[in-house]
Amino acid sequence: MGYKLEEISFFSKMGEQNIKKLASISFFKHYHANELLFYEGDDPKYLYILLDGVLRLYKTNPKGQEIYMHQFVPVSMIGELANFENIKFPASAKFITSGTILKIEYKKLEEDFFKNPEICMEIIRSLTTKVKILSNVIHQEMILTSEAKVAKFINEHTELFQSIRNNQIAAILNVSPETLSRTLAKLKKDAIISIDKKHSIIIHDSKALELLYS
Repeated sequence: MGYKLEEISFFSKMGEQNIKKLASISFFKHYHANELLFYEGDDPKYLYILLDGVLRLYKTNPKGQEIYMHQFVPVSMIGELANFENIKFPASAKFITSGTILKIEYKKLEEDFFKNPEICMEIIRSLTTKVKILSNVIHQEMILTSEAKVAKFINEHTELFQSIRNNQIAAILNVSPETLSRTLAKLKKDAIISIDKKHSIIIHDSKALELLYS
């Protein structure tokens, strides 16, 4: 799929001259499923914008286990805080599906574009979203049960549930594959959901599903 800078929401209000200038410091790159965008501890050189695919953000604990933080869908700014604070990436980012990233040379962007009010507003909106993400991570890991995590994921990310494997879903939710299987079996037994052989899911009782995590 071809992309044009002027069609990306972050830059839609920029004039032709600025679009040309932005094009000179940026490029599009395609990634495969399970390919890393960056590692925790890497130095930031680019501002990343996710245009296609699903990206998983996670931290790694001292035992080498991946702790899920969030999954991003298009169109999202990725890792901008590390750029703004001039710090190493505090987490890793890996593609769950294949996807496309716009990579922009951050220093050049800062020098040439941060006086543009439209871009500054988009950055502020993105940072506000990240605060909400952090709040959601804390809520999910400290308050929700395994069953509640699965129910919430199904209700809010039905399409993603159908496009990835169960072990990937378990990793996203920080539960074991066995726990996920038991929870799905219980939801099916209670006639809340059904899942066919193609992993397509049908929600029969969305209210009951929502009550499990609300």
